[in-house]
Amino acid sequence: MCRLVLATAAMAALSGFAGGAAAQSFPSRPITMIVPFAAGGPTDVIGRMVAERLSDVFGQQIYTEDLPGAGGNLGVETAKRADPDGYTVLVVSTGFIINPSMYSKIGYDPLKDFAPISLVAASPNVVMVHPSVPAKDLKELIALVKANPGKYSFAQPATGSTPHLAGELFKQKYNLDMVMVPFNGAPLAVNSAMGNHTPIAFTALPPAIGNIKDGSVRGIALLARQRVPSLPDLSTSDEQGVTGLESDTLTGIVMPAGTPQAVIDKWHDAIVKMIADPEIKKKLDTLGFVAVADSPAEFSARIKSEAARWDAVVKAAGIHVD
Repeated sequence: MCRLVLATAAMAALSGFAGGAAAQSFPSRPITMIVPFAAGGPTDVIGRMVAERLSDVFGQQIYTEDLPGAGGNLGVETAKRADPDGYTVLVVSTGFIINPSMYSKIGYDPLKDFAPISLVAASPNVVMVHPSVPAKDLKELIALVKANPGKYSFAQPATGSTPHLAGELFKQKYNLDMVMVPFNGAPLAVNSAMGNHTPIAFTALPPAIGNIKDGSVRGIALLARQRVPSLPDLSTSDEQGVTGLESDTLTGIVMPAGTPQAVIDKWHDAIVKMIADPEIKKKLDTLGFVAVADSPAEFSARIKSEAARWDAVVKAAGIHVD
């Protein structure tokens, strides 16, 4: 028994030494950062920002690889199969959390197959309307749609995105008869509201900032608890007394499950230092993002809570993708 205890202790010590050695030598070669969406979108923008800054921090090039397809599932499943050594990381959006509720066949579990590193930034979703729509806030919009069942439609940027589900939650919560119109990207959804093809649109904030500022669409509300510096005059849903609609488009970093804790810690520390930089925070503010940089445990808890919340909305709306 004594020999067994000593052997176990020795193995634990060696394991700890190996982990520490891995952290000290990491990284010793270039890193691949998978973005499971096309270039130019919010997830890609944040991913490239992280890659550029952490390439300098680590002294090794971080190459971004856009792998769009199947609502982000293609890139996620590719990252899942990578070696868990810290040299392949995945930039995720809220779709990473929601897709298991929508897709009948999906090849990953967000928490079992991945190690959360940090939620890097969050962008509140926004409700906007064509300037001809008489509603000036959410309460007026609710009254307007209720008085005109079936007349009003809303645009959303991607099926299963948080802007889409925020629109579905809006319908469910207030029993509204609205037609949902899906688009392939937020710019198209914003353009639809601009042209009054769909008088209402739900999108993440970044693609809508310019149009709200120039008045081509009217911002109705941020679906958030706090205002953002990029649009200081746009009030939040909470301020308007319409609660329970808060929703964000999230962007975070995860790695394949089994990545050594020492490597996870090194990545997390680097992200925290990056987000603490006033220059990075200013860039995120300008783009309509709120800097976060939470811990792996906090990010894991956020994934669980978001999954439960949106799963209920998906089921109530009958959203299903084969």
